[in-house]
Amino acid sequence: MSDEYLTDEEQVEALKRWFAVNGPWLIGGAVLGVALLVGYRYYEGHRNTQAMRAATEFGVVTSALQGNDGAKAREVANGIIKQYPDSPYADQARLTIARIAIEDGKLADAVAPLEAVKNDSRDSELRRVAALRLARLQIDLGKPDAALATLPAAPAGAFAALEHEVRGDALYAKKDLAGARGEYEAAMAAADKSGVDTALLELKLADLGAAPASKPKDKT
Repeated sequence: MSDEYLTDEEQVEALKRWFAVNGPWLIGGAVLGVALLVGYRYYEGHRNTQAMRAATEFGVVTSALQGNDGAKAREVANGIIKQYPDSPYADQARLTIARIAIEDGKLADAVAPLEAVKNDSRDSELRRVAALRLARLQIDLGKPDAALATLPAAPAGAFAALEHEVRGDALYAKKDLAGARGEYEAAMAAADKSGVDTALLELKLADLGAAPASKPKDKT
């Protein structure tokens, strides 16, 4: 029967029955919604607090490096990685640990932190920075094939010149002089898109007996 034909008392009773069946679900949904909102706000607050703490800790790392205290910088950096693994500062801490290892002459110890940033960082540009540093390190370790595998096969964008240059260094280490020359020339052609050292590139090309490619014209 349609509700418009029910008496007032019958409508009240029908409403009570409906609420008895559906009321708990309504209340539960409201409680869940509030819980989700509170949980989200707690999560955001917690994440912001963690980020601030990580930033403070990384400030300690920077100060230690400025004071030439590599041991302290490495200790604090390791703490950041363990305590704040999801923070961007964990990537910076790994890069710092790699830098300290290289400065200490422990090249092999720098491989793992650089690989971690290259493979796992959420920042695409930071992944490419780590790849460049790792490739240079692999060349210094006498592993040019590993360096070539680390770098993109077709460099592009802002890192193209640097990637071409390091690929050239790897090929030079493999005695592939023609390949190295081609990469250095490609690096020179893309030099206007990055901070590559064109003077050093010219020296590398001259060492190969090639005339340096023309520098890109300043478009400004």
